Amino acid sequence: MKESIDLTNVPVHIAVIMDGNGRWAKQQGVMDRVFGHRSALKAVRETIEGCGELGVRFLTLYAFSTENWNRPKAEVTALMSLLVSAIKDELPGMMKKDIRLQAIGDLSKLPASSRAELEKAMAKTAENKGLTLVLALSYSGKWDLVQATQRISAKVQTGEIAADSIDADTIQSHLSTAEMPDPDLMIRTGGDHRISNFMLWQLAYAELYIFEDLFWPDFRKEHLNEAIIDFQMRERRFGKISEQLN
Repeated sequence: MKESIDLTNVPVHIAVIMDGNGRWAKQQGVMDRVFGHRSALKAVRETIEGCGELGVRFLTLYAFSTENWNRPKAEVTALMSLLVSAIKDELPGMMKKDIRLQAIGDLSKLPASSRAELEKAMAKTAENKGLTLVLALSYSGKWDLVQATQRISAKVQTGEIAADSIDADTIQSHLSTAEMPDPDLMIRTGGDHRISNFMLWQLAYAELYIFEDLFWPDFRKEHLNEAIIDFQMRERRFGKISEQLN
């Protein structure tokens, strides 16, 4: 399937909603949802590796939403512990593969140990030039728009920005993703047909690809390739008509 991909038309930025870990665990006969989260690390590695091989420049993984804080405390604690151990384990590989790690979201809400490990890894990989891996942690699209609005409002109050000059570019430049292009392709596993408060502004013209019967722990490079091939078969019009593009 990889050989069928046009390397001149690979998405610059792919965003992924990694859904179905808990349901996958139940499917295996295990009621502990954390088992599904741990088992999903192979899917993360394969996705990162696959994107790097194809020349994708940005990969954003929706790892933990602002709403996920409402999950059972034991699960949240386990997820934060898993985050720390995963970053430690994967850091040598990221350095070897020239991967730059970044994060978006309300990182102040993370436990101190998780945030410290994350910031350490981001600083260590800051000069890497390959794939930029973005972890969306304690993130939601609504949070992003609120924090952008607050930052713009503060600048209006100080006279740095005139209220009547605010436009789409102003908002874009104050989002947590201001330094990266909007996603071209959004992939979701688990079968749900919604974006779950993920990048509400940035996904405006992204192509969506939903895996109906695949949970995230089973996601592999061939599934990434499948989504990219489908992406390359679509006509992206951005509000225009086909005749204008041709």
